[in-house]
Amino acid sequence: MTEINGDAPVVGSSEIEIAVPPKLAWDVLTDFQSWPSWNPAVTEVSMNGGHTEGSTFRWRAGPGTITSTIQEVDAPRRIVWSGTSFGIKAIHVHTLEGQNGGTLVRTEESYDGLVARVLHGRLKKTLNATLEGGLASLKAEAERRGTTPG
Repeated sequence: MTEINGDAPVVGSSEIEIAVPPKLAWDVLTDFQSWPSWNPAVTEVSMNGGHTEGSTFRWRAGPGTITSTIQEVDAPRRIVWSGTSFGIKAIHVHTLEGQNGGTLVRTEESYDGLVARVLHGRLKKTLNATLEGGLASLKAEAERRGTTPG
């Protein structure tokens, strides 16, 4: 099982309860090319391959374009990807767990590399805000889809 690097200079995590079944939360999370429509932090995504281990996707968030590789898929419970941008090696883990008729989504991410060591204080604040914002956007979109007829 792929995990974040707990010894990395920058580590963040967050969780949120979403009032939809895990399969719906999973479908929203893993529809990478739709991210820009519901996550204001992401402006573009292109996918190379399917949602399988070893597939890659490029996405733009803030000033950087990130190329990520899917490391692990256990639908609809867990997805892990890694990527590099500006010399930062990131590992990102999402886990989804059915709970009280909804879904508890946990996310954790680590940043390693020289830039992460030098700018760890600023990057940790940015990472935590990004993780919390991403989960809030995921919740809003998943719950919107869960109440939309059709």
